[in-house]
Amino acid sequence: MICRTKYGPVVYKNSKGVAMSNAPIYEIDMAEFRNDPYPTLQYMRSHAPIAYVPTLDAILITKRDDIFKLEKITNVFSSVQPDGLMTKLMGQNMMRKDGHAHQIERKAIFPTVSPKTVRDIWEAKFKESTKQILNNLAPSGCADITKDFAMPVSAEALKALTGLTNMSWQEMDRVSQGMIDGCANYTGDLQVEANCNDCTFSIDAHISERLGRAVDSNDNSLIAVQKRAGLSDAQLRANVKLAISGGQNEPRDAIAGIIWAVLQNSNILRDLKAGNLSYLQVFEEFTRWISPIGMSPRRVAKRYVHSDIKFETEDSVFFMFGSGNRDEEYFDDPNTFNPYRDTSKAITFGAGPHFCAGAWATKSLIVNVALPMIFETLPDMKLNGEVKFIGWAFRGPISVPVIW
Repeated sequence: MICRTKYGPVVYKNSKGVAMSNAPIYEIDMAEFRNDPYPTLQYMRSHAPIAYVPTLDAILITKRDDIFKLEKITNVFSSVQPDGLMTKLMGQNMMRKDGHAHQIERKAIFPTVSPKTVRDIWEAKFKESTKQILNNLAPSGCADITKDFAMPVSAEALKALTGLTNMSWQEMDRVSQGMIDGCANYTGDLQVEANCNDCTFSIDAHISERLGRAVDSNDNSLIAVQKRAGLSDAQLRANVKLAISGGQNEPRDAIAGIIWAVLQNSNILRDLKAGNLSYLQVFEEFTRWISPIGMSPRRVAKRYVHSDIKFETEDSVFFMFGSGNRDEEYFDDPNTFNPYRDTSKAITFGAGPHFCAGAWATKSLIVNVALPMIFETLPDMKLNGEVKFIGWAFRGPISVPVIW
């Protein structure tokens, strides 16, 4: 295939030696991209909205409408990726299946993540564990919100949801981060891969211990509902790992990031306390502005043409949700955090059949529990140092130092 670049036409094949799409080639500085992907994505939206990035060996799709349309065409842009990092490292979970196979497993886990179960069962457990965390934290007068609050709050919630109550919250965070790093390891760092394998081994050991006990008929955890639904051991384990990979770092990073964003703006904090702004508005705008899940990968199952770009079979495609959420065609001044704006066009949780199954639980934990409880418990909380964000596939603050 002939691919266009700023250096002129070249013949280009992918890493497998297969002819590729005619998408323009765009080179990315991965260190800069990891530090802050948004300037690069903004440029790509304007100049190369669909482009092949050699370093990632993938075609990046950066415009909101392209993502919104193409993610739904699952017979072309397939989630089934036998050679993908997630499948290799975690097993073929339901996120890496399409059609009927995906729907069977999604239906099996629904009793755990349904709005009713979240409302009637999990939210009370979220509040109980968050209250204990805050009771332990309040006397100290200072903290790193990421490590001392958001991390244990998310991990304790995930322990309850998965049924892995035999795991410490510290280990839950460790294994989640290890898998996230592994799934984003597109440069092939062997140390990152080895750590990811160690983390999946730990999860399997904890699942085995949990399965060695009787499962209560009233247990709504992910392990219990999958076992009752008759899913295989491999399916059960892969889906628990999926839940851990996304269910820990994403709410953790959103909680810490939102607290940082709110504390930077006294007007927003004032309106929250006065009831003139809701925690849901703040959540939806923050996750548009800094998407905890920056992208979702797909495999091209058959040739397809979109906007004069030819997608070839077996091309790798990245739907860049973080970029779509800053698309200038839908969001005025998209690089600014503005919780008063309309976020209805955001694609934070995806746009197709793989819409995040844990969305209700995430919103419950963050909007109804973590944010209101910390701002009520620590009303005079203030930032106490610089905050640095990192990541492009998954993005969040390294630390958020505060005092009260």
